[in-house]
Formats: sequence, C-alpha cells, structure tokens
Amino acid sequence: MRQVYFDNAATTRVRPEVAELMVKVMEEDYGNPSSMHGFGVRAERYVKEAAERIAASLKVSPKEIVFNSGGTEGNNNVIVGTALKRKGLGKHIISTRIEHAAVYNPLIFLEGMGYEVTFLDVDSRGHIDIEELKRSVRPDTILVSCMFVNNEMGAIEDIASVSRTVKEINPRTYIHTDAIQAYGKLIIRPKELGVDMLTVSGHKIHGPKGTGFIYINEKVNISPIILGGGQQKDRRSGTENVPGIAGLGLAADMYRREHEEINKKMISIKDRLMDRLNAIEGVTLNSERGELSAPHIVSASFEGVRAEVLLHALEEKGVYVSSGSACSSNHPAISGTLKAIGVKKELLDSTIRFSFGIYNEPEEADYAADCIEELLPVLRRFKRY
Repeated sequence: MRQVYFDNAATTRVRPEVAELMVKVMEEDYGNPSSMHGFGVRAERYVKEAAERIAASLKVSPKEIVFNSGGTEGNNNVIVGTALKRKGLGKHIISTRIEHAAVYNPLIFLEGMGYEVTFLDVDSRGHIDIEELKRSVRPDTILVSCMFVNNEMGAIEDIASVSRTVKEINPRTYIHTDAIQAYGKLIIRPKELGVDMLTVSGHKIHGPKGTGFIYINEKVNISPIILGGGQQKDRRSGTENVPGIAGLGLAADMYRREHEEINKKMISIKDRLMDRLNAIEGVTLNSERGELSAPHIVSASFEGVRAEVLLHALEEKGVYVSSGSACSSNHPAISGTLKAIGVKKELLDSTIRFSFGIYNEPEEADYAADCIEELLPVLRRFKRY
C-alpha cells in the first residue's frame, strides 16, 4: 500500500546524513564536552560547530545560541526566565490567542503567580491587529511573545512590525517569537527583525527529537530555569546532548543550503492540494497562499465528517495527517486557534492539517485528494455524534 506522510508539522523523518553523524558521535566521539582530555575536546568541537552552523543560518553570533531539549523547554525558558529576571520592571506580558500550548501554558502559569497577560485577537487568517498591539503595550510590559508561523494553519505573523511597534512605545520590552514552524521554511534574520529571543525545535527540520535551541541576543538577560553545573555559560545547565546537538547543527546547515529548492517543492505540493480540495463540495480551506502563509501547512475543514473519523479512514489508505497540534493529541479539545480565526462551530471538530517535508512529492497531493474524494460521500452517510 502506498504511504503518504503529510504530518511533518508534528515531526519529521531524520535525514540519513544526520543519523549517520549522530551514530559516529555516540560510538566514537562520546566524551563529555566539559572534560579536559581529548575525548572531551572532540565532543566540545561538535557543540561549537553546531552553534556556528545555526548562527550562520540566522546571521547571528554563535555565542547567542543556547542548546536545549526542544521547543517546549525553549519557550518555557524564555517566558518564565524573562518573568523571573524582570519582575522588578513589571509583570505585564503580551501574547496572542493562537499560540502553541508550550507558550500558552507557561503564560497561564505566570498568571497564577500574579502576572498579567494580554492575549491579542486575530483575524480570520490568523493575523493580529497592530493597532490592538499598540494599545496594549504599557510601561510595565516586560515581554511580547508572538508566534512566527502558526502550527495549525500556517499563518505568518509580521514579526518585524510587531517588534518595531513595541520598541517604539517601550524599548525595554523583550520580543520573543516561537519560530518552531518557521525555521528552515522562512529566511529569518533576528537582528533585522528586532527579535530578542527565538525558539526552534530540531525534529521539525528533519533533525533529532529532544533537541532544540534558543537564540538569545547578547544584550538580553533572562534567568535560567535549569540549574546545575553551569554549562553553556550558566544559561542552561546539564551535560550537553552532543550527538543530538551535532545532528541538529547538520540538519540546520542542510536546510540553509537547500532552502530555495525545498520551499519550491513544498509550495508546489501545497498549491496542488489546495486546488484539489477547493474543488470538493463541503470543504473549507483555512489556510491561504502566498507570502502570508507558510509553504508547508494546509488546514481544511470537512463538512459532515469528524476529523478523527476522516484521519483514521485516510490512515487505512496510507495517508497520514493530523487533526491539529500533535502536542495536544493526548488531551483532545477544540482548537483555540480554529475558534480564534472564526471557524464555524459545526466545523471545529471537522478540521484536518496536512503538512509537508523534504521527502514529499507533488503527486502525493493528488493521491491524498483522490482518497478524500472517495471517502467523504461514504463517511457523510453516518450520523455524527
């Protein structure tokens, strides 16, 4: 049976070159990078090289890269670390209503500790109103956290405008962007965007799970949330995951070098799938094309069919998709993003996310659409509960 993996926003297949490098590090260069002997020195070189590769992709300094276990830890570190370090300056934070749970839940945690969070509304395509942002910035605003690319429907936020608007009103406010779905798909230059902190996860770019990094501008000072031996200049203690970091660095470098070719192919898959879905009766597209939407995500709602039912029906035909954020799969609930963009109530639990990676091909979009066209009339015969 044909296999079409259209769930790359959840996780990606590791590149063989990345896996090969990680095995080499685990089997041959397995030293602790804090050790002073040769094994330690070789291990430390991998960490430095990975930092240099990632820094080159962002046009920043390698010393501004902090490695960690992934996007959730990175977002928690930025949000909680900023709150702890800057509480003397204020306890007000601004974010949006379509953030990932790794941003939203730390903010709710801080609300319970006496911080005030303003959640900005978005329009039907997932974009905030800059005027609402402008009205929300205060003298005691210590952080603005705004997702770069929405993980459920691919909306691209104008982070440069967000940063410029905030800094004009309160230059002391830190700007953070969750770039987990943006890194590798968009050309990102934090210095040009005015971003102080940026979080990335390795397994979204065909790198290893359990890896990630934060870009932290050298002028920014936040509290660490993992304390211990003082590794990475006290910014994140714990023995570095050298195999994972080496693999992450290589995956980032390969994406940097192949960015144009990869994006061109993903856009062709996206356009092909959107054209096919748009021609099917009772299908509503929640994503858009062009510069305001990421090249690798399509969200669509299917009238009269629950997302879970369609997902498993597609799985039986070898097509693998998602009904939303994979991180919320163990706690199913109606998507806050879909509600925020105004999806009709009857379609909230009828929405599927398709997401593409480097191993997908345009003709797979046709196969997925053919399966959907075949399945929908059958599935719609059954009463929904």
